[in-house]
Amino acid sequence: GRWGGGARMSDAKYFQTTKRGEIHELKEELHQTDKAKQKEAVKKVIAAMTVGKDVSMLFPDVCNCMQTPNIELKKLVYLYLINYAKSQPDLAIMAVNTFVKDASDANPLIRALSVRTMGCIRVEQITEYLTTPLSKALKDEDPYVRKTACMCVCKLYDISPELVRDQGFLDSLSDLVSDPNPMVVANAVAALSEISEANGEKTFQLSGGGLGKMLVALNECSEWGQVFILDALSVYPCKDEKEAESVIERVVPRLSHVNAAVVLSSVKVVMRLISSISNVETHKSVLKKLAPPLVTLLSSEPEIQYVALRNILLICQKRPTILKNDIKVFFCKYNDPTYVKMEKVDVMVLLCSDKNVDQVLLELKEYASAEVDVDIVRKSVRAIGRCALKIEAAAQKCVNVLLELIQTKVAYVVQEAIVVIKDTFRKYPNRFESVIGLLCENLDSLEESEAKASLIWIVGQYAERIDNAHDLLESFVEEFAQADAEVQLQLLTATVKLFLKKPDTSQALVKHVLGLATTGSVNPDLRDRGYIYWRLLSSDPEKAKVVVLSEHGGVAYDSERLDDNLLDTLLGQLSTLASVLHIPTSSFVTDTDRISVPPSSSSPLRPQA
Repeated sequence: GRWGGGARMSDAKYFQTTKRGEIHELKEELHQTDKAKQKEAVKKVIAAMTVGKDVSMLFPDVCNCMQTPNIELKKLVYLYLINYAKSQPDLAIMAVNTFVKDASDANPLIRALSVRTMGCIRVEQITEYLTTPLSKALKDEDPYVRKTACMCVCKLYDISPELVRDQGFLDSLSDLVSDPNPMVVANAVAALSEISEANGEKTFQLSGGGLGKMLVALNECSEWGQVFILDALSVYPCKDEKEAESVIERVVPRLSHVNAAVVLSSVKVVMRLISSISNVETHKSVLKKLAPPLVTLLSSEPEIQYVALRNILLICQKRPTILKNDIKVFFCKYNDPTYVKMEKVDVMVLLCSDKNVDQVLLELKEYASAEVDVDIVRKSVRAIGRCALKIEAAAQKCVNVLLELIQTKVAYVVQEAIVVIKDTFRKYPNRFESVIGLLCENLDSLEESEAKASLIWIVGQYAERIDNAHDLLESFVEEFAQADAEVQLQLLTATVKLFLKKPDTSQALVKHVLGLATTGSVNPDLRDRGYIYWRLLSSDPEKAKVVVLSEHGGVAYDSERLDDNLLDTLLGQLSTLASVLHIPTSSFVTDTDRISVPPSSSSPLRPQA
């Protein structure tokens, strides 16, 4: 890091001063001939700058301290320069000669520090002075300097893309992808990838020789260097199946890495290249190797578990067989945070099959009846309903579990259960109508709009089988004006269905509801539907039956399932924010060019009050 050995406890004293006349004192101390005192003074300046004091007037004085062989003092001065160069560009040019001189220093650490700092000073006037030292640094004999220079090209591209192209720095970066040092390779790949992303072009064209060097570097560079290389491999178009197999073979050992980012980036590469492999046995054997690392991620910290689970949801939608034998890993632990439990329940439903549905139902029933967190209880009840919709053979078992939960008389459990049973009725008509009586008994415990709307739908849909359907709907009509639009719309349709099935007993009720919907409501959807029903009923009741009592569409077991194209896009963005949000990068990163960040409220660029 820039601070060398890191901030020591004794450095706290630099943040405790609030003396008047401090700037004048610092000015004098910066001109001391004793280098130790000079260093102390620069530390005080940096401390003042860090807590938001404006110390820009000391710019010339701090710059005078640059001429020193002491690397710690030089780092401190460079840190100050990076902060204030933007507000003092004319003064920053004064320091250029020292940068250029330091770029030819015998010490590689100072050479690298000089190039890094020049890249961080985002002032256009300085960039022209940067080109010669940067050209030298890219060809430097020391790999530390070369790897620093790679990232400097990337920063320079942000300020002046034309200069980078004209000076041939992109070609130099491409050459460094074949460098013998793995860290240089990793930084060259990272820089080229970022530049490609910034300009929206394929600046990074990988050749066969470069691929070989990258795969060799993959075993030897740091973990973050590995992530850069793996991300580049994930977009590399393999020439043929043999090359794809070769890349997978080199990437698979990374799956057992201790760093979760390396593991997920490796999974991303394998997931993309696996479709190029036609040999069934090879295909199976590679997929089998993906399960253990994904399972291992679930023994990490909760935050990493959450990211892993969000990525696993994408992976399992594409390749559900990968974790089919590991469903127990996704059973919730009592001390899991709510956000982890929520994702685990989703994965359980995704992996649920004929073979393990009994296990899953037992587990979900446990959460729904014994869990203290209301959100998890609701999620579990919904998950039982999703299992019923997904596996027809288990639908009866799922409905039985839901009925047991309704018997607990816990209001929010009853309400969620009624909502999912309604979906089960829609998916499997004429199979579970025997439970309607039990559902209607729980009318008084319904408070939420979705649950009320679901029960109203059931009453309207099966009005001919419910003796007191008229009374049930009438009890809802009494609160029509106060009800949400969702309940009002459902009540209107259910009343019309009741009238079409039992016209003798419900004529007065349907007139009352149509009146409320058309003249007593300001909701345009409700009014329009009311007028359509009224005209249908008054002109041709038989046609009204065809329209209102027609077969309703089926219901999908998983409305959260992603579209195939979107899923493929997100699988290409595994281990990024897109894979956690489940939306592509393009929808939340509007401009790929880097936007300069305005000074924050604690910035030293802020004038003092």
